[in-house]
Amino acid sequence: MASSLYDRIGRGYAHARRADPRIADAIEQALGDAHDVLNVGAGTGSYEPAARRVLAVEPAAEMRAQRPPESAQCIAAAAEQLPLPDASVDAAMAIYTDFHWRDRREGVAEMLRVSRDRVVLLTVDRRAAERYWLTRDYFPAANEMFAPLASITELFPASPQITPIPIPHDCRDGFVHAFWKRPHALLDPDLRTTMALFARLSPDVVHAGVRRLRADLESGAWEQRNHELADLESLDLGHRLISWRHQR
Repeated sequence: MASSLYDRIGRGYAHARRADPRIADAIEQALGDAHDVLNVGAGTGSYEPAARRVLAVEPAAEMRAQRPPESAQCIAAAAEQLPLPDASVDAAMAIYTDFHWRDRREGVAEMLRVSRDRVVLLTVDRRAAERYWLTRDYFPAANEMFAPLASITELFPASPQITPIPIPHDCRDGFVHAFWKRPHALLDPDLRTTMALFARLSPDVVHAGVRRLRADLESGAWEQRNHELADLESLDLGHRLISWRHQR
């Protein structure tokens, strides 16, 4: 599923999906003193830490082709079958990718297996994300892309640390939640083609939702309905950084 999806929407992904430094800092802190890091579902490598030894795993050929020449070595493989021995890296990380895996339970189990020290997973909690105006008012079916946080944390042997990651109003990363204060940007079809949320919906559903959004922006209905966003610098849209460490 993930491979075929990103082979389809991956063109232009490297340009649209750039690491936001504030999110990158949170990931760096969660990795602690890990030296050898496995990046699972690595995509184009946006959040790979430059000062560590990284090995990337990415199933989609389109995404692997867009990785910069200086980026980490990347293996064609899926989260559910990581081609590494047990306890072979200090940390396994997965950034905005678990909702594309075929089996989240198997993917987390594999990350636990190959890591010696810790697992870092940045995901989106469906129950918090459902408040986002885009899915709440225009594409409610798209929330199925995410899982409730509890169904993810229960996959770990013990309760992990959970850190909320608020999304800044000027987020550099072009994921769909980044535009919570810039709704006009989502009218751009080229931008939407890089977003998995839209790719999972039928063209008819996307067309109808975008048409309603455009009409609401033109009439002022969107601004009236979401007036409380005007004074906010960041917004909690359910992005959660999960950090779990092996017992020593």
